[in-house]
Amino acid sequence: MLSLAKQNELKDEILKERLDDILPPLMLECGIDAWIIASREYNEDPLFHALTPSRFVTARRTTILVLAMKDGKAERYCVNMHDDELERYYVQDYDAQKETQMEALTRVLQRLDAQKIAIDVSDHFAYTDGLSVGLYRQLMNELPKELTDRFVSSDDIGIRFLETRSPKELEIYPEVMKIAVEIIEDTFSKERIVPGKTTCRDLMDYMEQRVNDLGIVTWFESTIDLQRADGMHGEGCVIERGDLLHCDFGIRYLNLCTDTQRLCYVSKEGETQIPAELVRAVERNHRFQDIVRSNMKIGASGNEVFVNSIEMAKKEGLRPVLYTHPLGFHGHAAGPTIGLFSNQHPIPVKGDLKLHDHTAYALELSIIEYLDCYQRDTYIFTEESVVLEGNEVSFLASGRNSIYMI
Repeated sequence: MLSLAKQNELKDEILKERLDDILPPLMLECGIDAWIIASREYNEDPLFHALTPSRFVTARRTTILVLAMKDGKAERYCVNMHDDELERYYVQDYDAQKETQMEALTRVLQRLDAQKIAIDVSDHFAYTDGLSVGLYRQLMNELPKELTDRFVSSDDIGIRFLETRSPKELEIYPEVMKIAVEIIEDTFSKERIVPGKTTCRDLMDYMEQRVNDLGIVTWFESTIDLQRADGMHGEGCVIERGDLLHCDFGIRYLNLCTDTQRLCYVSKEGETQIPAELVRAVERNHRFQDIVRSNMKIGASGNEVFVNSIEMAKKEGLRPVLYTHPLGFHGHAAGPTIGLFSNQHPIPVKGDLKLHDHTAYALELSIIEYLDCYQRDTYIFTEESVVLEGNEVSFLASGRNSIYMI
């Protein structure tokens, strides 16, 4: 783990790379002249932290960022009170002694002559719906109509910016993933699991404590469950020999999220190997992973990937369930939805988004297999963090071929 100072230094280096190199071509691609991100203190827009430096932890009173393209060149402004940290990345353009914030914002937008102005209001996407009602009313009431008539939703630019990973992010992502995998391996070990005594809740608490001790966070509650002959059981269940354990675990470190599901078999007395039918079931699950990877091509929609993958898997005799999602600054991140666990059909709007280069995904899926050792249909759950670059989907960590064994 890096020191906090080094973490902040690296996060700010990535912010500069994203603002300088990633954002401008995306604004040109989306046809956006200016993008307003406005936040009140402690009610920040979901995009706020993706656009501000590490030590600028909350909006100050009201913080207004303006990202613009003028004559093919990128310009960045902050229309708010002075702050040294923020002004390393944005030009401060507001004098509280001479004008109101809305007057200053009007002046900036008119100088830019922005014709298409994006604001964070969306009917479909949470990440681009962060403009509060109060601030929206203020913009509509205090900016001239000639500017408010140019407002459009930031759906396109917001999603494209959030989903695109910079070269530095792609470089460090495997290191972030390594931390997550090491915690899983430590949890699924004989030092942590005592059959007949340890509960799923014990393991969940251990994972959460490890993350807390490292000074980082999980982006959702760590999950441990198990399957056995009498069904699937959750956190209060005592782990017994012969159980198939499953974890779902994701951390957030250096502004990047991981999302991983791995399996662990608790051996019966005298067993020295994982049952062959369970090994074969996991291998069939990996075949489904590879089918999905083969369909994840730049320009394909999430729904196209879903439909093609399910059809291919069924033709090979698999019973597939597909629910892959984008990964990055958030865990369930901006970008195309590729199926939902609770809805195995094409997903309107969110599933219609297309896959782009330099993006990351949680390759989350399962197959259903009848296993004699449990005398029932059994879910083989897996999830691996992957990146899509140049139509190739690669894993951020090794180890997908292994089942941990106690």
